[in-house]
Parts: sequence; structure tokens; C-alpha cells
Amino acid sequence: MGACLALCSVASCASCLCGSAPCLLCGCCPSSNNSTITRLVFSFFLLLGTLVSVIMILPGMEAELQKIPGLCQGGSSIPGLENHVKCEVIVGYKSVYRMCFAMTCFFFLFCAIMIGVRSSKDPRAGIQNGFWFFKFLILIGITVGAFFIPDGTFHTVWFYFGVVGSFIFIIIQLILLIDFAHSWNKAWVENAENSGNKCWFAGLLSFTVLYYALAFTAVVLFYVYYTQPDDCTEHKVFISLNLIFCIIVSIVSILPKIQEAQPHSGLLQASLISLYTMYVTWSAMTNNPNRKCNPSLLSLVSRANTTQLPGDSKPEGVQWWDAQGIVGLIIFLFCTLYASIRSSSNAQVNKLMQTEEGGGSGGEGVVGEDGIRRAVDNEEEGVTYNYSVFHFHLCLASLYIMMTLTNWYQPDTNTKTMQSNMPAVWVKVSSSWLGLGLYLWTLVAPLLFPDRDFS
Repeated sequence: MGACLALCSVASCASCLCGSAPCLLCGCCPSSNNSTITRLVFSFFLLLGTLVSVIMILPGMEAELQKIPGLCQGGSSIPGLENHVKCEVIVGYKSVYRMCFAMTCFFFLFCAIMIGVRSSKDPRAGIQNGFWFFKFLILIGITVGAFFIPDGTFHTVWFYFGVVGSFIFIIIQLILLIDFAHSWNKAWVENAENSGNKCWFAGLLSFTVLYYALAFTAVVLFYVYYTQPDDCTEHKVFISLNLIFCIIVSIVSILPKIQEAQPHSGLLQASLISLYTMYVTWSAMTNNPNRKCNPSLLSLVSRANTTQLPGDSKPEGVQWWDAQGIVGLIIFLFCTLYASIRSSSNAQVNKLMQTEEGGGSGGEGVVGEDGIRRAVDNEEEGVTYNYSVFHFHLCLASLYIMMTLTNWYQPDTNTKTMQSNMPAVWVKVSSSWLGLGLYLWTLVAPLLFPDRDFS
């Protein structure tokens, strides 16, 4: 009897894996919208690939694989069995490049397939919202194929793809943070006005002060540890300019004219953007190849310099994990999850992200003829988000993960070492400037074009 029940359960799960998104997660999200669940599952694919990349790049992973008899070339062997696996390829930065290459190709494939889908009645919408088992097999197949790519110039060329894609994704992250802060501020202000409870305003003020305090502390620490009296001119310019720009956008956000045009704009959004700008500035400075201007955070804490000098050719000196990379992963996870479940009323952000104004969560789950509870199909009349743009966003996210996990290091010609580089510094700093410019535009656009609807 138990075996029969188990088989029935497996069959039900199999039908969900081969069917639609509403069936796949109906047990966890019975009242969610079809569009939300689909985005969550695709995001899960991205997070799964990220987890595999993290495992592959863990320190000492190659040494552990070398201990497995009969596996790695040059490692422990079994008499009569030849070791065929190149373990230096399946671990380390090479594996991250290949894993992220596979995820990029996977999402770009769906980006191309879903161009022009307008509603769930389109046959391609069924591919978007179902056949998850086969999608997973496709991703595995592309990943396996990626590990057979010859070294050659692959890593160098793919590095530049990663730089461009990460530049765009950093800006997208800033747009999502702007949208999050806008929705947060609007919700708490409305709660305060409807309930008459001033604690909502106190909460907004507390978080605003906290974010500005963290941003100001970061500026002070940057000047202390990432600049020198007779060196590090670029860092001084980056820190000073971004500090000035953050002050400008903060002042503009509370101008009477701006408040009149956008009642929900304020210092909460400006403080969050300022803090994120300081993070990007810090991330940029950690890619400076001049170690005098770029001390390891571990050395700042322990007073023991663990970074590798540029002149030392020992490959084990490469520092794979650092604080800015970990913070970057946390921000990435938040933005990916938020992009999957966001329901925004910000028209400007919706236009940039190619989404429609959200109406909250779905209604009651629908029970089909087979007795399985499914989520609501909220896209019969029209899609709530642009399928191609969403997949392109995940495509860029894959490139960003690749650059973050490898610390934006540039592989040299023989692909045995990794090198910090100034182009990565300029990419990050310029993305912070462009992001601040976009935020400033969202503030002043209603004044410059009063005939347009920016509500």
C-alpha cells in the first residue's frame, strides 16, 4: 500500500515537472500567480548554477579531487587504470567560466525563443511556463558541452563578455534597488497615514539614518585604507566624486518641486542608493592591481597581508574570496528574488524593466479536473512581464556571477594565473555614475516633461 502511494506521488511530481509552473509549485504557493511562479523557477535554475560554481571554486577543491584514486591526471592512481580527468579544468576559475557560459547560453536561448510573446495563449508561453524537466536536461547538456571547450582564447574572450554584461547588470541592480526603496517608502507612508500610527514614520527615519551613517562610515574608511598621501590618485577622485554625487541626489530628492511632482520620493531612496554607490566604489577599488592602494580586508583585520604581490608568480597567491565578493553575492541574491516576485507601481521602473503595474498576489488557487491545485493564470489577456527581457536579465546575471566569483580577475595568456586589472575598476565606477544619473533622471523627468505620465 505504501509503495503504491509512493508511486502515485512520484507520478504526480513527474507530471508537474513535465507540465506547467502552476502545478510545479502548487503545494507551496497555491494562491500565487502563474507569472510569479515561473520567474521563481527560472531564478532557482540560476541560483542552482551559482551554487555549483561556488562549490567548484572553493579553496582546496582541486587538491581534494587529486586524492581520489583513478580520477585526476597527475593525482593518485589505481594500478591498471589510467587517469583521464583534467581536474584543473573542472575546478577553479575555468570551471566557473564554463558553468556561467552554459547558464548564459541557456537563458539567451529562451530570450530568443520568447521574443514577441503577448499572452499565455501563445504556444510559446507553454514552453515558458512548463516542461521544467526537459529544461533542466537542456541546461545539464549545455553545461557538459561547455566543459569540452578547448582553453585557447576562450577565457580571455569570455572575460570581456563578462565585463560588458556585468556593467549592464550592476545598473539593473540599481534600478531594482530604486524600485524596492520606492515601494517600501510608499507602503510605509500609506500605512502611517491610514492607521495614524507614527511608528511607521519613525521606522523610515531610522533606516534612512542608518543607511546614511553606513555610507558616511564607508567614505571615511575608504580614505583611511584605500588612499595614500603620495599615491592612489584614482581612488581619491572616485571617492570624492561619488560622495559629491550622492549629496547632490539627496538634496534634489527633497526639493519642493520634486516633492510636488513625486510625493513618494525622499531620503530613504537616496540613502539606499548612496549606500549601494559606496559598495560599488569599494568593489571597484578592490580590483586595483596596485596593492599599495588595495589592501586585503583580511590584512586590515588581522594585520597580516594575505594578498599576492603582482611580481610574485605563485598561482596560489590568487585570492578567490573576499568581503566585497560575498557582499556582491548577497545583493545579487536579493535582487534576483525581488525581480521574480516584484509587483511595482512605479511607472518609470516598470517601463525600464518591461513589466506591467502589479496588482499584488493572485487569487484563490484553481483546482483542476485531476484534483491538483494550480496557481492562477494571470496572463490570458496579456503577459505581466516581457519574457525575453526577463531571460536577458538572467543572462546578464550569469555573467555578473562569473565576474564576482573570480574577483573580476583577468586570465593571462597561458590561463594559469589571474590578474587584477584597471578596466574592471573603470567599468564598476562608470556603472555607479550611470546608475546615479538614472536615479537623478527619475527625479527630474516629471518636471522636464510635465505632459507625460510618470506616476
